[in-house]
Amino acid sequence: QLQLVESGGGLVQPGGSLRLSCSASGVTLVDYAIGWFRQAPGKEREGVSCISSSGYNINYADSMKGRFTISRDNAKRTVYLQMNSLKPEDTAVYYCAARSYYCRRSEYDYWGQGTQVTVSS
Repeated sequence: QLQLVESGGGLVQPGGSLRLSCSASGVTLVDYAIGWFRQAPGKEREGVSCISSSGYNINYADSMKGRFTISRDNAKRTVYLQMNSLKPEDTAVYYCAARSYYCRRSEYDYWGQGTQVTVSS
């Protein structure tokens, strides 16, 4: 069974950068699209970005375009989320999730435990 573990979160100043990693164990990642989501206190979970199993289809939420970059390394069973120009409103717990092949807004079958990102001076 696929298991996902996020890492790379932490405290960063506004304008700074972080790279989150989503590492898989149990099975290969090649058949899975990976989505990143986030949830801030008191807010609903929102989609951040997604990369299809092939890596050819990538999408971002509007507020992340130009600041965040998603990528994958199937040999390392890892998907990355490079986050630049971070803002206080990016503060949230970030989760990665997997579903078969194609990105969708919902219906993800596997979830990680999340990693905290705090943007503050």
